[in-house]
Amino acid sequence: MTQMTGANSPGLPDADTVDASIKLVTDNAARVFVWNYERDRDQLVTLYNKGMASQWNSVTDLDWSIDVDPERVVATSTQPNATVEMARASADEPGSPFAKWTDKEYTQLGVESLTAQLSQFMHGEQGAMIVAAKIVETVPWIDAKYYASTQTMDEARHTEVFAKYLHTKLGDAYPMSPFLDRQINDLMEDSRWDIAYLGMQIVIESLALAAFGTMIRSTEEPLLRRLLRYVMADEARHVAFGVLSLAEYYENLTSAELMDRQEFLADNTIRNRTRSTTPEIWERMGVPLEDAKTALRAGAEKLDMPLFGGFMAAFFSKLVPNVRKLGLLDANDGHLRRLWGDVGLMQFEFAADTASDYETYDAVAQDRSSRVD
Repeated sequence: MTQMTGANSPGLPDADTVDASIKLVTDNAARVFVWNYERDRDQLVTLYNKGMASQWNSVTDLDWSIDVDPERVVATSTQPNATVEMARASADEPGSPFAKWTDKEYTQLGVESLTAQLSQFMHGEQGAMIVAAKIVETVPWIDAKYYASTQTMDEARHTEVFAKYLHTKLGDAYPMSPFLDRQINDLMEDSRWDIAYLGMQIVIESLALAAFGTMIRSTEEPLLRRLLRYVMADEARHVAFGVLSLAEYYENLTSAELMDRQEFLADNTIRNRTRSTTPEIWERMGVPLEDAKTALRAGAEKLDMPLFGGFMAAFFSKLVPNVRKLGLLDANDGHLRRLWGDVGLMQFEFAADTASDYETYDAVAQDRSSRVD
């Protein structure tokens, strides 16, 4: 990534000379020391203890000796790849770039789609690691600092395992998508500590849980399945952490301050639903991007399959119940409830939320209890 943001910090090179693999982002939030060490938030204490007990080792708890054939991973998927299905459906459209494709090209497209998705997981986990570290520095409660420290370790491990899986099992990773890049930049640059919570713990972690859940239901590859199970167990706790912390904080905000948070959620859901596919996929496949977009739209229409429909439903089924617990649906005379209701999102209001059921995700504890020493 070559994009640079913000002023240079002491000890860092000039933006003109910095290595292309480094990106600079300015964090405008104040760092907070707290001198009250009383452990008076019992739910956060419980979550912190759970976070410590559920740490797993990326070297010893995952079997990296498993041979992974990317083409077989695609071929044995229990759910069709939406991009591949749309490409196939559009092959007989006039001017389709897929008109002469064979099964070989469609299989390769499936491999590239998997690689692109795991690449975004990897970049997103690094972003989560940075944002969790920001929460450690900026939240004014000692119990929240303690838990955010365990999350920072979790996110480091997640970044490491996705990077290792890509490097050793699939091949060259893709760059971070512009959409994800903007999301995480905004969280880093915002001076309000709770926005890091709201954007990462509530929005992005819900998005991640939906994506991981979709992938784990479709793959039979054992290493990837275990990796995803362990990551999901961590992420469910992270969402719970956000809900527990923000529910308390938002009880004391003004209507205007709550409106800002409601508008933030609206901007990150109904007003900005861009989930553009990684354009580099089409470069690797030798297909012009605009030609691919046109053909995929035609394929989606022919299949009557909305782009990202099932995935977005999974995302909102996790997001909306947790936002309800924060009191943000009904603040300001139900401002966010009306906005989300107009686009049909309130159907998810009472779906199972991850703020209280994270124990059911604890694959680490399950595996340890079944292990024979």
